[in-house]
Amino acid sequence: MEKYGLIGYPLKHSFSKGYFNEKFEAENIDAEYVNFEIPTIEEFKDVITENANLKGLNVTIPYKEQVIPFLDGLSPDAESIGAVNVIKFNRDSKGKLQLIGYNSDIIGFTESIQPLLTPSHKKALILGTGGASKAVFHGLKKLGIESKYVSRTARVGMFTYKELTKEIIEEYTVIVNCTPVGMYPHVDECPAIPYEFITHNHLLYDLLYNPNTTLFMKKGEAKGAVTKNGLEMLLLQAFAAWEIWQR
Repeated sequence: MEKYGLIGYPLKHSFSKGYFNEKFEAENIDAEYVNFEIPTIEEFKDVITENANLKGLNVTIPYKEQVIPFLDGLSPDAESIGAVNVIKFNRDSKGKLQLIGYNSDIIGFTESIQPLLTPSHKKALILGTGGASKAVFHGLKKLGIESKYVSRTARVGMFTYKELTKEIIEEYTVIVNCTPVGMYPHVDECPAIPYEFITHNHLLYDLLYNPNTTLFMKKGEAKGAVTKNGLEMLLLQAFAAWEIWQR
């Protein structure tokens, strides 16, 4: 039986395990998907050595960047983003294992946001600076949209939340939430942006999908903005991961 899995910590709310095991059962694929909840990235080596039938892994927080030194190569997207969420296991004719890192977040994000973009969407604000935000940055770049990060602390080339003025919000008509703010059970929270300046020209995209409609999205909708959650992105990146493993 082939084995696939997910590394991260903690893994209480793993979408991937349920999705892939249901897929394997429905399609009569002789495989299983398991969670490897490892407290430190150093334990990644143990996962590899103790599971000889592993064919592929997903990677989630906090290891999307930390796992890279353990890999033998990166896809062009993963290299430019600096974050990995899919690992493909390649074995040569002599059985030597090579681990190649990919990023399917960029695929899921670009395919899900592209249908919503209009000619007025030329600049984007990316809320958060983690691994997912890097995939969003490069995905938007591929779509011809200039982006700027928004951080809680002052950093070169980034806005802080306190710096977001009416003029900035009017100029940056795509806003993508890559933070966990507003995720269940903290459904009464949202990123601290000036929602009073949001208009019908804006697109607010939340990588969160639990709840289905976050407070960030509700505040955008109240101002006439188009909104979308991250569920389709999640599904599309899972489709892409499976395709990568089967190549």
